[in-house]
Amino acid sequence: MTVKELCHRTGLKLLAGSGGLDNQVEGAYVSDLLSWVMSHARKGNVWITVQSHTNVVAVACLVDLSCIIIAEGVEVDGDTLEKAEEKGIPILASEKDAYSICCMLNGLNIR
Repeated sequence: MTVKELCHRTGLKLLAGSGGLDNQVEGAYVSDLLSWVMSHARKGNVWITVQSHTNVVAVACLVDLSCIIIAEGVEVDGDTLEKAEEKGIPILASEKDAYSICCMLNGLNIR
């Protein structure tokens, strides 16, 4: 499944990074600790977090994540959106909490 298909099937809102909509979703990872994500997430994972600063884009690039999902309606600042657009890392938004997003992804066989 691509990030674009994920958006269509879940109603997640694309905030930035439209250049990465064709990225393949290979699984999911949830954490708010950046160093933990760097050492445990895998290439192609969707990353679910409430962190919204520019460092999330750097981590997503480093690990080669498919996209970032910002949970719980957290606002994402303009610098972060700009960086995501520049790097082609989709940032998606949801009002749901991380657990609910995980359940939704599990229903799509994304684990």
